Amino acid sequence: MTPRHNFKILPGTPYPMGVSLTSDGKVNFAAALHTKEECGVLLYLHTAGKPLHLPFTDKNRVGNIYCMQLEGLADVQFQYNFYAGEDIITDPYAGVIYGNERWGRQAEPRLRGGMCRHCYDWENDAPLMTPLSDTVLYLIHPRGFTCHSSSGVQHRGTYAGITEKLPYLKELGITAVELMPSYEFLELEKQERRERSMDEARNHYMDLPEKEDEPPRINYWGYKRGYYFAPKMSYSASDCPAEEFKDMVKNAHQNGIEVIMQFYFPADVKRAYILEVIKYWVFTFHVDGFHLLGMHMPTALLATEPMLGNTKLFYEDIPCGEIYDNNDIPVYKNLAVYNDDFMYAARHFLKSDEGSLQPMLDLWKKNPKQTGVINYITNYSGFTLADLVSFDRKHNEANGEENRDGETYNVSWNCGAEGKTRKKSILELRLKQMKNAMLLLLTAQGTPMIVSGDEFGFSHGGNNNPYCQDNAVSWLNWKLMETNREFFSFVKEAVAFRKKHPVLHRPDELTMMDYIACGYPDLSLHGEEAWKLNADGLSRQAGLMYCGCYAKVDKKNNDNFIYIAYNMHWEEHDFALPALPPDLKWAKVLDTVSDRQEEGENGRTAAVAGRSIQIFESREKTGKEKQKAGQKKK
Repeated sequence: MTPRHNFKILPGTPYPMGVSLTSDGKVNFAAALHTKEECGVLLYLHTAGKPLHLPFTDKNRVGNIYCMQLEGLADVQFQYNFYAGEDIITDPYAGVIYGNERWGRQAEPRLRGGMCRHCYDWENDAPLMTPLSDTVLYLIHPRGFTCHSSSGVQHRGTYAGITEKLPYLKELGITAVELMPSYEFLELEKQERRERSMDEARNHYMDLPEKEDEPPRINYWGYKRGYYFAPKMSYSASDCPAEEFKDMVKNAHQNGIEVIMQFYFPADVKRAYILEVIKYWVFTFHVDGFHLLGMHMPTALLATEPMLGNTKLFYEDIPCGEIYDNNDIPVYKNLAVYNDDFMYAARHFLKSDEGSLQPMLDLWKKNPKQTGVINYITNYSGFTLADLVSFDRKHNEANGEENRDGETYNVSWNCGAEGKTRKKSILELRLKQMKNAMLLLLTAQGTPMIVSGDEFGFSHGGNNNPYCQDNAVSWLNWKLMETNREFFSFVKEAVAFRKKHPVLHRPDELTMMDYIACGYPDLSLHGEEAWKLNADGLSRQAGLMYCGCYAKVDKKNNDNFIYIAYNMHWEEHDFALPALPPDLKWAKVLDTVSDRQEEGENGRTAAVAGRSIQIFESREKTGKEKQKAGQKKK
């Protein structure tokens, strides 16, 4: 059989695993097969018909890795599987997966591996290595981001569609996109039958047990076991997802935007395999970082891998003691804690709960020396920002689980009416609360993460768990850009303000001390009196002043002084504006109630409306103002 196809079987090499092309044009197969039965390669030269059986021999075995090389196959289109006795095995290292090319369609009875043959020109692409302190994250579902007809892209729901939207992301001020699972996974799955434990209920969308008597449903999010070396075929507009994914990464880098990937690994996935997956995506696809999901991630193993020293790694907890010796500070801070701490604290403060001020004061300046922190108010699970201010309760009936799925502890407030309303006062309050939420996020020292669509008020209609909603519930409706133009413009302005002022996103944690002897600490707390803050359990307002002397703009000039008045009380409060150096004055630049910019004076107070935030920055006094101040002094 083999001679008829002009293939010559030669000894193989055990690495790399899967299928690869050697430097002299041979195709190498390597598979870890734990079996005493005959095993080998099933080679499909046509999509239909029987495969060729090419058995491994013990001469081509290293440990439990069987390997062989085929000469004469390099220019032939083929698909493959491995077999061990009667078992047929889809290669977990395959760079291309066939059989699940069309989203939402039943996959072939048996998936097959393939090899991406295209040589790719990266055009001197290199990692951006944007510091975590300068990063603005933006969470994207690769399909839902552009799948709606309103997206205006040619290739909807694909990596190419994301590439088409890069100018929009750059306009918004985004420096890194975080992609929900983009590796190959089977999105069709049967529903679960048995009752879930509390832990399973919290993570019910991961690895659902199957029902035999129910039609399959879509796992839209993709948090399940996958084929981790292959970009998802149905997210590609072309028949070469690897090349399209690389195009997306390269174009993102050319626009100053990093690509962070989410990877979910079930608890039984081997640690060494996870390391290989992560290294592969860095080397092959130039990915800038990873958000790891799942239990017992080998975070220390990944963090101490030299190849990943410039790669961002996010996880819910970082074991710094296992990573750094003698309390060392990393040269490039690439690790970040990614959990719900900021989200819940900010939501409590946003809705004016008692005792919510002190946690926010701690989290606003949190910025550990060894790791970053990722801050967010919404995430892929839970309410969108628009729903957070529109619903007190989840509304997940469309999921088919009788509204029992999803988080019940949302810390949300509907502002006076559940869901849609035409009442002007409620709509105005919701808009103000959304602006407040964005400023709570964008004025914290950690790395902010914005969920796509939140910047223009996208809603899931109160569904806080749309893991199975591959439709208008989850697809971004870009028409809302015009409907909510005021809010979008505010968010864009707030992002630009953060990026303009490095004192709001320093690489080191603020000390609240005057350690450069400039007369001001780097951060100081104020209230209705300057330099005096009431932070008891009933207080819902605080003024924070950042001294620009502690941060350089363009590495040479001091930043401005920044004063932020947070008033989450439902009543108006006066905030004292601390005295500035004699040649400076205060100017109001952002206000969640009014878009009017105003000038202030040292020692005066600012009236801050209930449930609102105002931001002031220092400005140079004019010659006349300096002269007037001098005359007053005399």
